[in-house]
Amino acid sequence: MSPRVPTALNPGDVLQRVNRDVERSILRARNGIRYVRGTNRPALGATPKDVVWKSGKAELWRYKGGDRRYGPPVVIIHSLVSRSYILDLRPGNSTVEYLTGAGLDVFMLDWGVPDELDADNDLERYVDWYLPRALAEVRRVSGHDEVTLVGYCLGGVLAALYAAGHEEARVRNLILMATPMDFNEMGAMVALLREGRLNPEEMIDETGNVPADALYSGFYMLAPTSEVAQKAMLLENLWNDEFVEGFQAMATWSRDHVPFPGAAFRQLVELLVRQNILMTGAIPLGGRQVVLANVRGNVLNAMAERDNVVPPPAVEPVMELVGDPTRREELRLPGGHVTFGTGRSAFKHTMPKLTAWIIDHSDPSP
Repeated sequence: MSPRVPTALNPGDVLQRVNRDVERSILRARNGIRYVRGTNRPALGATPKDVVWKSGKAELWRYKGGDRRYGPPVVIIHSLVSRSYILDLRPGNSTVEYLTGAGLDVFMLDWGVPDELDADNDLERYVDWYLPRALAEVRRVSGHDEVTLVGYCLGGVLAALYAAGHEEARVRNLILMATPMDFNEMGAMVALLREGRLNPEEMIDETGNVPADALYSGFYMLAPTSEVAQKAMLLENLWNDEFVEGFQAMATWSRDHVPFPGAAFRQLVELLVRQNILMTGAIPLGGRQVVLANVRGNVLNAMAERDNVVPPPAVEPVMELVGDPTRREELRLPGGHVTFGTGRSAFKHTMPKLTAWIIDHSDPSP
């Protein structure tokens, strides 16, 4: 076998590669300084909106943009533990923007930042007080009797309990995104609470709430090495303005947790974590039994295959417990927990599939 003769490098190609590397080095230096100093931060939650209802810290937003060609309106119920702008992360990378652009009338119920005045907020306060009033306002301003209710993470639990526990709910479609049902399948911090090695009172501070830092530490326990890998990826792509902007946006959200109201946290630990009560199909709430099978609308159970916050085994029982078995559908998506809000997988898979399902289960507006 004859020896391979090295291919001669074209001087023009060499010069082009050197110029590219020099340019990227300059961009890395510039973007690195901006990142460390915290300048040039991307606009977050920027889709234009109106506040159409407010009570306490909670606000109901109605998004602008695009023709509203389909009904009923889509109402997103966010989690209690993180900021809702993950679903409207930045222009061009936003689930909310995608939905409004498809002709849907989109609302978001944002819980705000709880303080000591909210420490007594229990699950009943959210399911039986905030949600009925906010959704009544959605029906009033939209002119529709029904809604498509979309719950993300713990917001999905609240949405399911509302749809199951209120005969007047009129939820045509219930979409549960990464919604935990089997808390025995959740992560390390949940296991500590379930086994009694960590008690709710140890996590509640002088305001009567679980502080945001404690929640961030719990999520960090799920993937302690991921931050190192993310920083390495940032260093490799520091020359790329688009990558850095997206990285900054996600890094901001991932650290931007909010306090968890103490009363609701105690209930969650006792009922959902220690008793794993949702797996029985019913939960005591407000002096009655809320039966998950009583959800009357179409149910879409959406999960991410690589979700390390709410793993698929925690989500899969929705298909056995929530609503009418003949009206349940499952949607499995590539990606992790944030694939419902951002990233390449969100634009390729999540947003198109969720939007198509909603439109298929909606009516053209007159």
